[in-house]
Amino acid sequence: MTRRVDAASLDLAGIVRPGDQVVWGQATGEPQTLTEALVRQRQDLERVHVFIATCFSDTLRPEHADHLDIRAFGAIGSPARLAKAGVLDIVPCHVGQVGRYIEDGQIGCDVAFVQVSPPGPDGRFSFGLIHDYTPAAVRKARTVVAEVNDQVPWTRGACSLAEDDIDVLVPTSRPPLEVAGASVGDLERAVAGFAGDYIGDGAVLQVGIGSIPDAIMQSIGDRKDLGFHSGMAGDAFVDLVASGSLTNARKPIDPGVSVSGALIGSRKLYDFAHENPALLMQESSYTHGETTLAALDRLVSINSAVEVDLTGQVNAEVAGPNYIGATGGQVDFVRAGHRSKGGHSLIAFASTARNGSISRIKLALDGPVTTARSDVDVIVTEYGAAELRGQPLRERARRLIAIAHPDFREGLEREAHELFRRGY
Repeated sequence: MTRRVDAASLDLAGIVRPGDQVVWGQATGEPQTLTEALVRQRQDLERVHVFIATCFSDTLRPEHADHLDIRAFGAIGSPARLAKAGVLDIVPCHVGQVGRYIEDGQIGCDVAFVQVSPPGPDGRFSFGLIHDYTPAAVRKARTVVAEVNDQVPWTRGACSLAEDDIDVLVPTSRPPLEVAGASVGDLERAVAGFAGDYIGDGAVLQVGIGSIPDAIMQSIGDRKDLGFHSGMAGDAFVDLVASGSLTNARKPIDPGVSVSGALIGSRKLYDFAHENPALLMQESSYTHGETTLAALDRLVSINSAVEVDLTGQVNAEVAGPNYIGATGGQVDFVRAGHRSKGGHSLIAFASTARNGSISRIKLALDGPVTTARSDVDVIVTEYGAAELRGQPLRERARRLIAIAHPDFREGLEREAHELFRRGY
């Protein structure tokens, strides 16, 4: 039987037991009333283990590791400071596998904290802004605690909740987390200009977060019948729909419908999504699933990198000594775009970092290999696009040097001399 609890009197003792493993919705789907209560009451709960992902709130801080063991599959957003403080345990995994890891017990889930919308036209609670692995956590958990936030949009999803699926229901009314769109300038527009050459009419888009993906979306408003199948959608997605270019009319699966696992943006996006029949929220096992992606012709995946080496290996996780990214869904979509009939996989980024003092195209990576060189298709900077598909290592290096910042090309050629000589 569902127990309704007022937010002000929420006592997690007995709901969360000592040693429990708690999973909550990531990014804009964080149920902040519940997570704030956990942090506030942590000393009374003894040791609790939590699993998080992308996070844009200030809920978790390094000092909270006194009673919380914190794990995550990445450090995008505020978890980066937890990683820097040495209190974040990174679990390298692809987004598409997180739900399965939860269901199989590799990622423990005794208690699921979820943010949901009020009941919609079907009388059921939707997962609102974040679908991805949250339904898997609900299915696995001993106890489901739902923050029913009347400011969260009701979204059409593959999964939803009846009241009987909820053990503890906490009504709230607070603005869900928002993520402002990144600033787009001349550099981002230059990258977008080269990337746009690979996006034709009828292409199906997958995009990530950031100024360059936003710039690319802004640059293709003249295309026809674009489709959308992505792990996430932001405000630029709304603008592309409004332009008339994104219709999903040619998609071989889910025709006429944009598919996403997460909505990460502003109120503009949330209002667009509310009761919108042309948007379908899906679990990450579907958005990132091999069978699903294999059915999408003309798929163009757009992802980024911290650095790329001269053979095409991509690091999207670590910058210098700091863990700032994630394995995430990059590999799932890079492989899918590369293999899609008529499709492409784009890794798009600015050629330098730290105010132009460091080249992001390098002889060798400083961080881990997120995406293998055998999976990489096209690398794009503000200086052009390097097509690596089917190219030997020497030619890859030449093409990548050609799109590096001019200040670093001569040095890269010197460093690559041995690679050029031996060919591997």
